[in-house]
Amino acid sequence: MLVNTRSIRVQWGDCDPAGIVFYPRYFEWFDASTILLFEKATGLTKIKMLEKYNGAGLALLEARAVFKIASQYGEDLSVETRVTEFRRSSFFVHHKVAKSDGVLALEGFETRLWTARDPDDKNQLRSSPMPPEILAAFQRT
Repeated sequence: MLVNTRSIRVQWGDCDPAGIVFYPRYFEWFDASTILLFEKATGLTKIKMLEKYNGAGLALLEARAVFKIASQYGEDLSVETRVTEFRRSSFFVHHKVAKSDGVLALEGFETRLWTARDPDDKNQLRSSPMPPEILAAFQRT
C-alpha cells in the first residue's frame, strides 16, 4: 500500500511553555499528512481531487495517538502515513512520527470517511463509496 513521508522541523509555536510539542499539533500534522497521502496517490491537490470525483471531503470520525517520547523545539521529525484498510466509504490511516535518529516518538490513528454532497440538497453531506480510481491509485507502489 502507498506510503507518504514528510519532514517537519518543530517550531517554537508548536511547543507548550515547557518547550515540548503541544499535543494538538500532532493532530494538525496528521490531518495534513493524510491530505498529502491522497495528493500523492491521485496526483491532484485535495480540492482538484474532490472536484474530479464529486467528493465533499475526508471527514474525520475518530482520532487517537499513542505517545512514546516527547518531541522538542528544533527537532526534525518524519511523519510516515499510510492507509491500512479501505472499506466501502471509510478508511483507516496510520501515522508514525519518528525523530531524526529513527526513534519512534508516537503513533497516530484516524478513521475517516469519504463524503459527497447530497444531490437533492447540496448543503447536506453523506457518506459515499470511495471512487474506484482512488482505490486503484493506492495499490500502485
